[in-house]
Amino acid sequence: MNIEDNNIIFSNPVTESEVGLRVDKFLSSDLTGYSRSMIQKLIASGSVSTDENVISDNDFKVRLGDSFCIILPEAEDAIPQPENIPLDIIYEDDDLLVVNKPAGMTVHPAPGAKSGTLVNALLYHCKDSLSGIGGVKRPGIVHRIDKDTSGLLVVAKNDMAHKGLSEQFFKHSIERTYYAVVYGMPNPLNGTIEGNIARSRFDRKKMAIVSNGGKHAITHYKTIDNYNQAISLVKCNLETGRTHQIRVHMSSIGCNLVGDKVYEKSGKIQIKGLTSEVKNFINSFPRQALHAASLGFEHPRTKQFLQFEAPIPKDVYEIFVHCALKIVSTQK
Repeated sequence: MNIEDNNIIFSNPVTESEVGLRVDKFLSSDLTGYSRSMIQKLIASGSVSTDENVISDNDFKVRLGDSFCIILPEAEDAIPQPENIPLDIIYEDDDLLVVNKPAGMTVHPAPGAKSGTLVNALLYHCKDSLSGIGGVKRPGIVHRIDKDTSGLLVVAKNDMAHKGLSEQFFKHSIERTYYAVVYGMPNPLNGTIEGNIARSRFDRKKMAIVSNGGKHAITHYKTIDNYNQAISLVKCNLETGRTHQIRVHMSSIGCNLVGDKVYEKSGKIQIKGLTSEVKNFINSFPRQALHAASLGFEHPRTKQFLQFEAPIPKDVYEIFVHCALKIVSTQK
């Protein structure tokens, strides 16, 4: 019989008929409710030992009389916990708030990002006043922007606001303006990109324009300035809001975003006409140079149209300086 004490489990001793089995196979058959893959993960994390010696190899052969001690990790709470993380709140009332999300912050918990997210910060700031429509892991979240994109998000504090805002996003009546710094120069300088977007068949981390299926996507863009036709500042207005939409659409016309390691075409990006100093700065930029600068919508309760702006963040501003691009405000 297995002995269990809080987070510690002891296996039964190895019998003669079990001698020579791999340790992961022995434990998965000896312990009720633990699959072989679960045991392998516990071994990899250093949680399995015998005679106080940690077992680090799944191929370890068990010996007669061996008994194994398994220390289980603390169970992770599926519900995000409030965290005292400073927020740059642009606007707030009883129904909603608008926040300027910094680059590097994930919007809601996901594998690999269980804490430090915008949701964790919102739970601390708003206490119990967030819409539950999004579920326990996404309370108040009506839309999102990528982890490494900075800028504006609206958050619903009650279900009425959530429904009202969601309806506007569905109807594409929300006004959203982004600034992107891209390689090359768009041709034509101003235009509209249309193309259905779906998950790439070749790389699950990417989205792609597809000829069949996917979701309809429209991006209106305007080139604000360019430097030696090597780097351009582009204003993008979203008519739709699809995952990675601007990144995919700009890439489709050969103007990948500076710093976007997911969609860059290795070896094909031309940045001629830049000094070595500027070229090194651009090549080492740590994130996609994309900022959600303006957000406009109808307040779901008052029906008043609200317009908010977030200043260009310092890191993107530095690109303007290095590449002699026009310094822009967030005004349309």
